[in-house]
Order: sequence, then structure tokens, then C-alpha cells
Amino acid sequence: MIHNAGHMVYGPAEAFTPEQLAELYDVNVLSTQRVNRAALPQLRKQNHGLVVWVSSSSAAGGTPPYLAPYFAAKAGMDAIAVQYARELALWGIETSIIAPGAFTGGTNHFAHSGTPADKERVAEYEAGPYKGYGKKIQEAFAAIVPPDADAGSVADAIVKVVDAPFGKRPFRVHVDPTQDGADVAFAVIDRVRTEMLHRVGLSELLTPARAESGTASNA
Repeated sequence: MIHNAGHMVYGPAEAFTPEQLAELYDVNVLSTQRVNRAALPQLRKQNHGLVVWVSSSSAAGGTPPYLAPYFAAKAGMDAIAVQYARELALWGIETSIIAPGAFTGGTNHFAHSGTPADKERVAEYEAGPYKGYGKKIQEAFAAIVPPDADAGSVADAIVKVVDAPFGKRPFRVHVDPTQDGADVAFAVIDRVRTEMLHRVGLSELLTPARAESGTASNA
């Protein structure tokens, strides 16, 4: 089962209505819950499975302004993915989180992004000290993306995870042409979370159980 990335939005955070933020949360978090509740009973029944979450480097990397609503939603998705991994491990269900960075070429990264509903507040930002920052941020981000960055590499990473043998799949995979630092930050965050489970005596939740004779046992 694969949870894909949700649609991006771009603009001053203040100009997005609460309803727009709720919609982003619905797309990135609530939608995954709907799918999980529909599919996980079958995966648990067979005592075997794989859940792939396409998260975002923005949940831990260096991020520019004007993307706060989207980044907040992706952080929520990443957080729930980690917790699900622990709650599914003993059912023999493996978890891999793919964390892509920004791909501004071949994806219309900014061109097709959602925009704030409150146009008056957008205008106030453009008329104030943030005049021109919308374009400035886009240009700055595009400038650090290597010309050979291929969004298809995210799909390639998913294929490698799926093809890997059970118990050998990486918990998190970074596909980030801009090197925004998420690989460093996530390494620390995931290590802290792992050490906490060891500390409280729940380390068995860190690896998926292997199905044997119809029952799950720790691999």
C-alpha cells in the first residue's frame, strides 16, 4: 500500500483560510487514515505486508517561507507514519518512508501549486516589506536544484523498497537533489525515537515480525 504525496500550496501562511488548512490536512493525513482503515484489516489478516509513505524532506529539512501550510500537513503525515510503523510491526507489516526533496523541473512544482484564498492579505504582503518575495523564493529554490534532477528517481526509490526482501527494507529513504539537510535531521530524530523504545523495553516494535505457521513471531 502506497500513500502518495499531496498537492502543494504556496503563499503567505496568513492568507490561507482555516478551511484551506483543513483541506490540506485532509489530503495529507485524513486520506491516509481512510485508506489504512480499508486496507490494513486484510494486511493484518495475512500477517504480512508493506506500507510506503511518500513524505517530504520539509518535515525535517531547511525550508523557505510561503510553504508553511503544506509543510505542516506533510509533517503531520510523517508523524503518523512513524507511529503506524510501531503499531503494525507485530502484525508482520513493514513500513518505509520515502522523503523526497524539491524537484522544480519536470513537475511544475510551483506553477500548479494551490494559492491562498484571501487575496487581500496576499496583496498586503506584496505591498509591504515582503514585496517580490513570492518570486524571489521560487527563483532561489530553483537555483539550487541540479539540472539533472529527475522526479522519476522518487518512483525508482519506491520500486527498490518494494523489491527488497522482507525485513531488509529501509525505514526511511531520502531522495533530495537540493540536499536541504533532512537526511541529517531525520537521522537524529529517528535515532532518538528508536532509543526511547529501547529505553522503555519496547524494542520489539522496531522490526516487523515474520509470519510463521500462521502466527507472527519476532524476526
